[in-house]
Amino acid sequence: MPKGGPDGGDGGDGGSVWLVADHNVASLLAFRDHPHRRAQSGKHGQGNKKHGSSGHDLEVVVPEGTIVRTRDGEVVADLVTHGDRFLAAPGGHGGKGNARFLSNRRRAPGFAEQGEAGHEQWLRLELKLLADVAIVGFPNVGKSTFIARVSRARPKIADYPFTTLEPNLGVVRLDDGFEMVLADIPGLIEGAADGRGLGHQFLRHVERARVLLVMLDLAEVAERSPADQLEVLLDELGSYQADLLERPRVVVGARADLPGHAYDGRRLSSVTGEGVDVTLGDLALAVAEARAEPDVDQTVVIHRPLGDQLHVTREHDGTLVVHGRAAERAVALSDLTNLEALDYARERLHQLGVDKALVRAGARDGDAVRIGAFEFDYEED
Repeated sequence: MPKGGPDGGDGGDGGSVWLVADHNVASLLAFRDHPHRRAQSGKHGQGNKKHGSSGHDLEVVVPEGTIVRTRDGEVVADLVTHGDRFLAAPGGHGGKGNARFLSNRRRAPGFAEQGEAGHEQWLRLELKLLADVAIVGFPNVGKSTFIARVSRARPKIADYPFTTLEPNLGVVRLDDGFEMVLADIPGLIEGAADGRGLGHQFLRHVERARVLLVMLDLAEVAERSPADQLEVLLDELGSYQADLLERPRVVVGARADLPGHAYDGRRLSSVTGEGVDVTLGDLALAVAEARAEPDVDQTVVIHRPLGDQLHVTREHDGTLVVHGRAAERAVALSDLTNLEALDYARERLHQLGVDKALVRAGARDGDAVRIGAFEFDYEED
């Protein structure tokens, strides 16, 4: 301002992108159709020393147990428990207005900083799924048919025992957005807890599930009545691990579309759809309640990123590269052809210790030095 001095306000900081573990999220499906996430930009500063507002941070929820890797596969975070956070992309700092550069020596600064570019990167998210619901029942009771009906899983389905030899996982997303992971556990038989058949191999998949869905075969071809099936299944679960009997469970009579046994309870047919929505509603309620309970078994793993300290490296062509956010910001001015701006940048680099760092790195007259996008020839002055 003529006779009024500099009056440019600062620009606002950009928002950051955070990954946050949430026990109400069951999968990474949301990234399939929407892989790009961007926080809000800061606003420009204005005259009359009006500062721009900062952009809001963006919190992206991911399931507990999400492992975050760089594009090269390096693990940078392991979000184990509800509330764990990882700074995936820090927002850029807003540029300082010219009023910030007023000093006794610089009475009318004719330059200002531009806003710092926000950080951007590709990250790989990996999730080892732990089932919210383990579906247990005798072989050929319709577990695979049910999981195929309610999710995108496509398990092998056939009319003979032990079609399923490994758990099939399916992610169910309800209309209200609630997600849960279902595991189709291979059919149990009497004596499974003692290792009969593939008992131990099957039962170990039930250990970490929050809720059990017990499916009883109502078809008349079933060798046992629904009551006998329930007694055997609970006995096998309890014999293998006693606390499995304390898990929340939903019991349904399956294959209700076939002629079969009388059953006084919830009936389910994955073929006709009878009882499917009600069963899913009961499971969602049980899973939500189980997720709210503290998990004392979780192991906390913390990956701490290295500090953004000033350091110098030499590239194959001999160029010295100065690393460090503060140094890069010092040269990120709007126009380094402006002698005032160049003089300020040189002062700031000296204060940060860049001169000494270059000497320690073996800089010699004529060496190329690069800081961010700015490059110059080194002189011993």
